[in-house]
Amino acid sequence: MRTKSVSAAELAVLFLRLGFTAFGGPAAHIAVFEEEIVRRRAWLAREDFIDLLGAANLLPGPTSTELALFIGRELGGLPGLLAAGVGFTAPAVALSALCAWAYLRGAGLPAAQAALSGVKPVVVAVVAQALWRLSRTALKTVPLAGLAAAAACAALAGAPPLAVLIAAGLLAATLSGPRAPSLAAAAPLPLAAAAAPAPLGLGPLFFFFLKTGAVLFGSGYVLLAFLEDGLVAHRGWLTSAQLLDAVAVGQLTPGPVFSTATFVGYLVDGGAGAAAATLGIFLPAFVLVAASGPLLPRLRASTTAGGFLDGVNAASLGLLLGVLLTLGRSCLGSPTALGVGAVALLLLARGVNAALLVPAGAAAGLFLGR
Repeated sequence: MRTKSVSAAELAVLFLRLGFTAFGGPAAHIAVFEEEIVRRRAWLAREDFIDLLGAANLLPGPTSTELALFIGRELGGLPGLLAAGVGFTAPAVALSALCAWAYLRGAGLPAAQAALSGVKPVVVAVVAQALWRLSRTALKTVPLAGLAAAAACAALAGAPPLAVLIAAGLLAATLSGPRAPSLAAAAPLPLAAAAAPAPLGLGPLFFFFLKTGAVLFGSGYVLLAFLEDGLVAHRGWLTSAQLLDAVAVGQLTPGPVFSTATFVGYLVDGGAGAAAATLGIFLPAFVLVAASGPLLPRLRASTTAGGFLDGVNAASLGLLLGVLLTLGRSCLGSPTALGVGAVALLLLARGVNAALLVPAGAAAGLFLGR
């Protein structure tokens, strides 16, 4: 690529501003990046921007954050990577920690409970709409749709998400290229690691989110599957209600959805837990982008690697469906909640931003709670 050199300070200022103003999830973030980097500043050609977006999609982790990292590295080297990545993620992390602090001091109040009762059906609608939109892109063939359905069944049966993702990726790779057996040889280690529960503490909290950030493909919403399985079902560090509240905060704040980890970490172990969870979830993205330069062209040219990623993405959507059904059962148990969720889903289908619907759901909960 031929690009102009941009200072780390310029990148930090731009991405810090975007971190405070980029609402709407990864697709919206990518559109804003294209507007600022390609159209307004001409720091990258559109073809180069698309190439970097393709590279971000090949790696596990938060796609929009990794795109920011790739842009920073391309324009300003390693200092640019750090400036863009920290600038984009810091606002969401700080706001999520602040929300967690307020949540622990006010979640028991009647007004807060009423507001959250209106937010939770909206969150379910947001996840459902994201699942529908992503499935239209990722489930390109009948076998991939079948993998997604099988992954949903496995999730509902209690299978570890990491095991489901790896199995789906290996199966899809087997169908797409001759080198899949060498991939299968590496499967037992992560599958065994996925099933081992850990006691509560900063170390286990950090390593749980580090593992999650290192293996999670697909939308940031797929993070819910890992959190529900690892923190609610197996470890009991969170309740399903707290997980929904964490997702609501992720919708309400700008920047990457992965800042949900900050909120969760604070609930588990205060400020130190927030720092451990945040470092764990985002560190793999920084390391992978910094180290992936010479590998990405080979991955893009590999039929087997492409098949593996197709299978992983399909299974990610299946996991998301499983979580959606679980969360729906827990918070759509009344006609009022069903009505709020249905209205939110209708408005989302008509293009209303999810960041606007979350506070609207809170207002509806307060009104109906009276």
